[in-house]
Amino acid sequence: MIFVTLGTQKFQMNRLVKAIDELSEKNVVPDEFFIQTGASTYKPKHCKYVDFMDSKEYAKKIQECDLLITHAGVGTIITGKNANKPVIVVPRLSEFGEHVDDHQKEIAQAFSNKKCVLSCENVEELPDYIEKSKTFDFKPYEVKGGNVEDIILKFMNMFE
Repeated sequence: MIFVTLGTQKFQMNRLVKAIDELSEKNVVPDEFFIQTGASTYKPKHCKYVDFMDSKEYAKKIQECDLLITHAGVGTIITGKNANKPVIVVPRLSEFGEHVDDHQKEIAQAFSNKKCVLSCENVEELPDYIEKSKTFDFKPYEVKGGNVEDIILKFMNMFE
């Protein structure tokens, strides 16, 4: 099962939800998809989905999935990595009204540069990324410090 999660932000990510629904409809990818759609207004017709889920359901989906596809939410990325799941990150883009700026591109790139995740900005390329994820040598996430990492970790620690 491929778990697609968009977090709890107030922004839609209809672009990704629709792309996944179309992949399911056309059976481009033979796997079953489950989408946590968040604030997206597009409702899948060919996939199982929920808008939001509690932390227990979310953790269960992470454990059950064979692949995690997520927006560039740091907490979700790290949760997927800690569960040893292959992760494809599709950053929210401001041009589609998915966020106020493009900071998620920077987050996705930072994790991708470490080979922890695959970063896919263009949802039309998702089938290729899903296929690549089957053989990609994902590296574990290691905290080593650095500008982006320090900022992210400091921010995350504010909520603990």
